[in-house]
Amino acid sequence: MSKIADEMRERLLTLKGELLSIAASSEDSSAVVELDQSKVGRLSRMDAMQAQAMAQASSLRREATIRKIDAALKRLDDGGFGICRSCDEPINPKRMAFDPTATQCIDCAELAEL
Repeated sequence: MSKIADEMRERLLTLKGELLSIAASSEDSSAVVELDQSKVGRLSRMDAMQAQAMAQASSLRREATIRKIDAALKRLDDGGFGICRSCDEPINPKRMAFDPTATQCIDCAELAEL
């Protein structure tokens, strides 16, 4: 395996570890909000529900990023890392350095957005 592939693997694994650590430490913030008004005032409950929704959205984004990281690690193993899934051309190394989970070259990504 090349030095660049080793560096990318290490970077992806580090990022995945950080995300898993954040997920483990933020489980309490997405817990069910207590609806007993005798314990919590209406505004406090609304604040708690908003915080819960934000925590759940963050959790979904983390999970999606972890799936992208796992897919990039699989591409590293299969030899498809850094190859555009649309045109089969190499993805610019600068793009891969910026986002090692990228699956498309910049041209194909721009076309896909249109």
